[in-house]
Amino acid sequence: MSESKASVTWQENKAFMGVSPSGHNVQIDADKEKGSSPMELILLGLGGCASYDVVAILQKSRQAVTDVRCELTAQRAETVPAVYTDIHMHFVVTGQDIKDKQVEKAIHLSAEKYCSASRMLVQGGVNITHDFEVIAG
Repeated sequence: MSESKASVTWQENKAFMGVSPSGHNVQIDADKEKGSSPMELILLGLGGCASYDVVAILQKSRQAVTDVRCELTAQRAETVPAVYTDIHMHFVVTGQDIKDKQVEKAIHLSAEKYCSASRMLVQGGVNITHDFEVIAG
């Protein structure tokens, strides 16, 4: 098992400065005035994790990918704790002669095997769905 260390320091009101294990600063603000809220960062982390996997898998399968965007739509519970209940991930993959079957396989592998964020959220009861579109370019 590997260990990660991070810190979050209160700045003012509902604003905090996070320092990631790699030493990068992340502005966090529950009021969303000075940075993203903690729940927004979870959503972005999921999108980043899955997008990294999709790009890497498509590149390994020799797909000429020029762009990948993951658009996330999420619903939260009405009561506290207002956890995410459902997240839909729409991947927009751009490139030359990209095969739909390869994109579908990459998304599946990310969701079922490689994306730690996705696996953690699913195990916590979040329903995550996926779809995609391929754009020639």
